[in-house]
Amino acid sequence: MSRVTIVGLGGSLAKPSSSLSALSVALEGAREYGANVRLFDLRELNLPMFVPDAAPAPVPARELCDAVYSAQGMLWSSPLYQGTVSGAFKNALDWLQLLSDRNPPFLTDKVVGLISTAGGTHGLQAVNTMEFVVRALRGWAVPLVLPIPQAWQVFKDGKVLDKRVEEQLRALGRELARAAQVFAAGTVTTSEASKVEAQVEPLR
Repeated sequence: MSRVTIVGLGGSLAKPSSSLSALSVALEGAREYGANVRLFDLRELNLPMFVPDAAPAPVPARELCDAVYSAQGMLWSSPLYQGTVSGAFKNALDWLQLLSDRNPPFLTDKVVGLISTAGGTHGLQAVNTMEFVVRALRGWAVPLVLPIPQAWQVFKDGKVLDKRVEEQLRALGRELARAAQVFAAGTVTTSEASKVEAQVEPLR
């Protein structure tokens, strides 16, 4: 199968950012599988608030959308803020509206891996939100998702302290790259992909 490209999007405006650290490790897993990877750190992107039909669109937003359009898969990572994704992360997703006039539009036939980090004991709410967005953008979420609770105990100074979590993140990156290869090769039918997506809940 051909080599695929995975775009990572995430992090937070905080420094250091546990969600950015998690995303970096997962991208390493995708690279280990043989994928090309590119990271978009929300803090460095510094996107303005999304304004529909803004002209011209800001350069960072155009660069993000060009990279996403050329990629076969994405990794998303957001902290859990007030029971959902962060405002900065949602704003970045809103800028994917620039892909609406591409052919195919939005995230059609692209696969997306989902990660969230939380300070408390729950993290799945952010993952659930991201999953709804993936579907709205016509993409496919891989069944393996990683909500990471009590992230302050898992990450320190950009490094992963918990080897089990580190391997789970790498496994997600590898699985995403594998799924992206399968989709890119055209060996998955829509009905088969629907069956895969339907497995998301049981596998959690």
